[in-house]
Amino acid sequence: MRRMCRHIAGLLTALLGLAIGPALADKAQYLDMARRGWSYELRSTMVGRDMSIPVHINGRDLKGAQICLVGELPTEGSRAVLGAFRALLEHVHGVPVPLHEAGADISACGPGRNVILRLYSGPPPNRALGRDLAWMDRVYELGLPSRHVWAASSPAMAQTFFGRKGSGTHVMVQQAAPGGAGPLDQEYFRSLLVEELFQTFTFGMDILHLDAQVPFLSKLEENPLRLRHAAWGSSGFKSAMLSSNPPALCAFDIFMLHAVARAPVDETTAPDFLTYIDAEFAPLQALTEATMGEPRFAPVLDPACAPREAAKLRQ
Repeated sequence: MRRMCRHIAGLLTALLGLAIGPALADKAQYLDMARRGWSYELRSTMVGRDMSIPVHINGRDLKGAQICLVGELPTEGSRAVLGAFRALLEHVHGVPVPLHEAGADISACGPGRNVILRLYSGPPPNRALGRDLAWMDRVYELGLPSRHVWAASSPAMAQTFFGRKGSGTHVMVQQAAPGGAGPLDQEYFRSLLVEELFQTFTFGMDILHLDAQVPFLSKLEENPLRLRHAAWGSSGFKSAMLSSNPPALCAFDIFMLHAVARAPVDETTAPDFLTYIDAEFAPLQALTEATMGEPRFAPVLDPACAPREAAKLRQ
């Protein structure tokens, strides 16, 4: 009888180990990923910026902020991403995210809490970027250098500036040119917009993914590429970008959205943010699973969390 009890106890221990082991491993991986993407210090700043202006980093500060579109009207694909992402933010924060189409004039966005989103196709509109930031500098008193020449450094870029009258966020993302887009373009431009929106509303940083044998956990992970001389509009550039990270948000990213929304911390770059995630891992994981199962968020989600093979997209 004792042998039988010991045998049953051993089986239960083994079964519990199978059930609990992966969850514990996930927790360790999630904590490590959160540390790599959110525990950082701004050690450098733009030359000429007013250093007396304080910096405060917490994605919850953008809760309910208006997304103001300037420049080109969104394509069908861009609208799908914007609609799903706004619905996701409302689901997570419990507050709707207004969308305002300002046209060519950024001043139509108004002086409130804004995430300025300039969409464009073709070459980057660097002059418009300069005008946008000059307006934001006046409205929010950002203290930006007056003679700085602004230019896009990539097809998609997001910048948050902290001023005396609030913070200002500017996002500039390339989208498909008028006339339709094939599968490669659709996935590529979706990937660009999803990543910039997610980083804007969470303050998550890029995370290097160096080991090709290790599965991806986050949209923020990137396999570093050497594309300095590749044309942005070329199929080779787009294919390489899609091979470097997942095209949309993974379960970990949704987990972090919920964590940012709920953590009772002043800044999400502080150690107590990780302490909160450690303590509330199970409830956050349950929220994540429920959110990943919502069909309305599908345009911004990638349950597989894997880079795309360009050859399949061309078929």
